[in-house]
Amino acid sequence: MKIVSIFNQKGGVGKTTTNINISSYLSMEGYKVLTIDIDPQGNTTSGLGFDKKKITKSIYDVITNNSPIETTIKECDLIKNLYIVPSTMELAGAEVELISKPNREMILKEQLERIRGKYDYVFIDCPPSLGFLTINSLCASDSVLIPIQCEFYALEGVGQLVNTIQLVKKSLNKELEVEGVIMSMYDSRTNLCNDVVDEVKKYFLDKVYKTTIPRNIRLAEAPSFGLPIMLYDDKCKGAEAYEQLTREFIQRQER
Repeated sequence: MKIVSIFNQKGGVGKTTTNINISSYLSMEGYKVLTIDIDPQGNTTSGLGFDKKKITKSIYDVITNNSPIETTIKECDLIKNLYIVPSTMELAGAEVELISKPNREMILKEQLERIRGKYDYVFIDCPPSLGFLTINSLCASDSVLIPIQCEFYALEGVGQLVNTIQLVKKSLNKELEVEGVIMSMYDSRTNLCNDVVDEVKKYFLDKVYKTTIPRNIRLAEAPSFGLPIMLYDDKCKGAEAYEQLTREFIQRQER
């Protein structure tokens, strides 16, 4: 069971879109996948068709009340082999509640040991900040998948991002590695996009996926219908990109 955090401290880079779609395509390939929505915004939860108002048990209960994680897992009706630990707005208060908890950085790691081996992949959709929720995710993970937007400001945060991962690796999770870097919102017509990709490749070398995710209106629309892109428009450029990215992800696992 491989556990992967999808993380970038910058918001709006495509973390949730990547989480939903790579999880969905892997499930369609026959892998048993669990996605954990540990972002208080709960966009993965609604993006997979769940009504947050009807959820009675969520990742909040796992983190703050020590509820067994298996009691919060829901099967995704849209796609076979795909499961989710949902999130609700309650999670926004979890950071404060965790302050006095002993060993608080390891809560999620200990919970995931309960279901070790029951899934092929676990993907964790992290919030765009470095609080206890993100630290919990990084401590529980084998690796980090980093979406980076093809814009100039994205480059400014790369050093800080790598520093954060190195700090967690040094002090809390020595096994943590960078799984790969995904260039999102790519537009081949602009020199800036190509320059950003070149700079990121200089930094991360072969960790950067060959597949880039384009700016695509259908990708942006799909979450509002509670659907992964393959069920919303499987012929659009965004769907083709995520399908290709998933194949590349699988090939890298087989090396």
